[in-house]
Amino acid sequence: MKRRYLALEVDSEQAVTESDVMNTVWKAVLKLFGEYGASKTDLSLMEADLQRNYAIVRCSHTSLERVRASIASITEINGNPAVVNVIGVSGTLKSLRKKAIT
Repeated sequence: MKRRYLALEVDSEQAVTESDVMNTVWKAVLKLFGEYGASKTDLSLMEADLQRNYAIVRCSHTSLERVRASIASITEINGNPAVVNVIGVSGTLKSLRKKAIT
């Protein structure tokens, strides 16, 4: 299965954890596309450095646009205002780190 890696910029007023970010992304996918749509994403957190405000998630290449749309709909994390932006997409972690995380 082909995969895509997304670099995310997490901007929140309060400190957040890796699990907070991933739970928020999952909730956004479920809200927009339901359980069936969420099951097709193969979504997982690869790494996160929330001190530098970024995270990397992996999804299937066929569900990339669904995941991007879901991430764009995020307005809060744990009830606190937050914004999550996609800053890069790639087929490999190595090239994603070169493009988006410097």
